Amino acid sequence: SSYVNVSPDDLSTMLDDGTPLVNVHVPYEGEIEGTDLFIPFTDIEQRVGELPTDRSAKIILYCMTGRMSDTAARTLVQLGYTNVWNLDGGMVAWQEAGYQIVDSPS
Repeated sequence: SSYVNVSPDDLSTMLDDGTPLVNVHVPYEGEIEGTDLFIPFTDIEQRVGELPTDRSAKIILYCMTGRMSDTAARTLVQLGYTNVWNLDGGMVAWQEAGYQIVDSPS
């Protein structure tokens, strides 16, 4: 089992469907509007209780460039999550695609 990389454009269409959007970047350097949780990628296993208990529920992860969210996504897959999505290229790609980053926690 693995996770799915999603493009910024595809992510923008997914944001309104109620899927948890999780910023795993540390330290905090901004966020995508609508972010639901902030869990450092290094803490994802310890804080799995904050995620949906249904391991087949969709979860979207992102960070600044995609490296930290890749690590977090792999961890969730190892923990049995089967519907993990990762923003390919992170907030850098998000901004390059013309979308905004919010600079303060919501």
